[in-house]
Formats: sequence, structure tokens, C-alpha cells
Amino acid sequence: MTLSKTTSRRFASDERGMAATEFGLLVVPLMIVLLGAFDLGYQSYVRAQLQGVLNDVARTAVVENPDFSAYAGSTTEERIENAIEERVNDIARNATYTIEQTSFYEFSGVGNAEKLLTDVNGNDQYDPGDCFEDINGNGSFDLDAGATGQGGADDVVFYEVTVSMPRIVPMANLIGMPANYTINARAAVRNQPYDDQAVPPTVCT
Repeated sequence: MTLSKTTSRRFASDERGMAATEFGLLVVPLMIVLLGAFDLGYQSYVRAQLQGVLNDVARTAVVENPDFSAYAGSTTEERIENAIEERVNDIARNATYTIEQTSFYEFSGVGNAEKLLTDVNGNDQYDPGDCFEDINGNGSFDLDAGATGQGGADDVVFYEVTVSMPRIVPMANLIGMPANYTINARAAVRNQPYDDQAVPPTVCT
């Protein structure tokens, strides 16, 4: 059976259901964009909250005997870590934490090698026979000048926190993203001068 020309023209000009068809074509990419925006917004929110908590905890820790009695731990470092985790857990579900606390003699030491005091051959690198400030007291030259922990009076403490947590939108594979967020926060503060700052020993090898 063949359609008449009149019937064919009627079908060709019939636009009923067009909006539903167009919506069906657009709804999937639209939902991916909306969920992606929601996902990125939540990630930014967690990062901002994490940085705020870290800044607050770091400021509390600069005194000689910081009050972290509300948090578990046998050392100040452990109580600081637990304080960060407990306060961020309210918004970061099923998160795991990596928290590093490193102390330095001065701000310029953060992320740098121990300071050379003599450079015998003038090559701006450590060689046997050179002298250096042994910041962490291990008797050897280190490319990272920091010592683990809170340090002492007037020391600079550098905090680095990494949070890994599942994405809030379970559609990561659809948009080519990993299943977990990895969120970082950093802070560097100087302890209060509640005592004389310990001067690093000079080591010559």
C-alpha cells in the first residue's frame, strides 16, 4: 500500500511530539553537564572547608602547649591529625587522610635543601667537605630541610593534607573522571617564640 501525496505532506508537516523528541535527544548530555557542575562545585566546597579547618588548627597549634584535649592521641601531632580528620569528616564522607607535619628553621627552608654554609668548589651543590645546617639533626645533608613534627619555639611548621574520597555523583566513568576526589590543602605557620629557638648544628663532612 502506498501513501497518497496528500497523506505524505500531512505527515511531513505534522510537528506534534517534536518537543518531546528534542528533549529526549538533549536530556542525557544536559544531565551529564549538570551533574558534572554539581560534582565540581562539591569538590570546591570540600577543598575550601578543608583549607579553613587546616588554617584554624595550624593557628591553634603555634603555642607551647596547644589545647587539643578534645581529640584522641598520645602526642600533639596525633591530636592535630585527629582534629583535622574529625572536623572535615562532617562533609567528606568515607574519606581517607594523609597528613604531614614538617618543621623548618625558617620559611625559606620550606621545600628546599638544607642550607650550605661553605661551598668549597663553588658549584652551589653539596659535596664532601662542604658545611651545612643540619636542620633535622641526622648528621647528613638532605634535599628536604624539614624535620618531622611540630618542631619547637619559633620554628616554621608546614602542613600538607591530602584527602581521598568517593565522588558524590556516581557517574565518573561516563565523563572520564576517576572514581575518587583527591583534594590537597597546605599551610605554613611559625610557632610563637615561647622559648629561644634551637639553632641547627653546623656539620662539615
